[in-house]
Amino acid sequence: MRKPLSIYVHIPFCKHKCMYCDFLSFEGETNTKKIQYINALMSEIRMYKPYADRYIVKTIYIGGGTPSVLDEAMIGNVLNTINHIFKVDRFPEITIEVNPGTIKYTDLLAYREYGINRLSIGLQSADDEILRMLGRIHNYDEFVDGFEAARRAGFENISVDAMSGLPGQDMHSMVDTLTRITELSPEHISVYSLQVEDGTKLKERPDLLDMLPDEEADRSMYHMTKKVLKAAGYQRYEFSNYAKPGFESRHNIVYWTGGQYIGLGIGASSYFKGERYSNIRNMDNYIDICEDIREELTKDTDRARLYDSATAILRENVQTIFLESRIEEYMFLGLRMLRGINRQEFQDKFKRDVFEIYGDIINKYVSQGFMYADENYVRLTDKGIDVSNYILSDFILTT
Repeated sequence: MRKPLSIYVHIPFCKHKCMYCDFLSFEGETNTKKIQYINALMSEIRMYKPYADRYIVKTIYIGGGTPSVLDEAMIGNVLNTINHIFKVDRFPEITIEVNPGTIKYTDLLAYREYGINRLSIGLQSADDEILRMLGRIHNYDEFVDGFEAARRAGFENISVDAMSGLPGQDMHSMVDTLTRITELSPEHISVYSLQVEDGTKLKERPDLLDMLPDEEADRSMYHMTKKVLKAAGYQRYEFSNYAKPGFESRHNIVYWTGGQYIGLGIGASSYFKGERYSNIRNMDNYIDICEDIREELTKDTDRARLYDSATAILRENVQTIFLESRIEEYMFLGLRMLRGINRQEFQDKFKRDVFEIYGDIINKYVSQGFMYADENYVRLTDKGIDVSNYILSDFILTT
């Protein structure tokens, strides 16, 4: 029986790197470089041939960067290669991230032809001035035009990203953004709180940092987000994610429930065959290694041996995930979901009841009102979510 698998494809190109972005991405790359990268991606995909028959791909997520800056045929070539090497489920969830400033109707039609059935559109804010300060390449009207074009192209599963805690943002602008999004009725909404990361353009802009809402204002926006989206019919199923019933992100749920996934492209992370690792982050090195793989694939080469030798130089930060670490991660990620930890699923996965391992900790937080537990689930309460970082630190088994 084939095991379920998810695939993440990293497209590290964008027109303009946003002020807050700390993802591995590059602006201004030539078309030649993009073609080289896509060819490298396809070689990396083919490298998995010795193991592909053991799995069935349930979800594919194409992220970035901004995947929609590529010629749509490049996206098609990547997906065709995945379909050629792997067995893909009859009804997969296949998502691509798009930026409102790069959406073309003809590309959207092509995406549908390639089997892409879900879009993730990054709006961030409906306030054009905030978008300008963030370095976004679109305004709100362009977002609406792109959203409506996606509907005309036949997309029935659209997610919209928004952010809170942005420079110059207040409760009024936050609620206005959420209201405008819900009026368009996307199937899924993600709302993330801004994190100022080292190495970003924002970190070097004290004028913008001075405009950030304080912690109390950001927390108020967080609570208001729940109220506005609940009133509009969106169910919160993870700390930052809301969906209409049946439209939860199947791909992200794989991450949160400890499923296996392969990350393709520079810097992409994987959890596969009991190991967690990421690909190297240097573009030229990645392309060169994958070119060597392509050349070896044209020869009568032992594919399994090629896989082992190639991954030895393609990957970094390789960690074998032992039982205690698997349990920790399962708790950390599973408790981010509003349903919490399913006790039967935990039992099936680890052959022990969650209370055998964490009973004292769970009972402590239940008594304090931070957690809820019954015969089926263990989860954080709203009060517990507010201090989740503190609570989750108690679930560490290894030192």
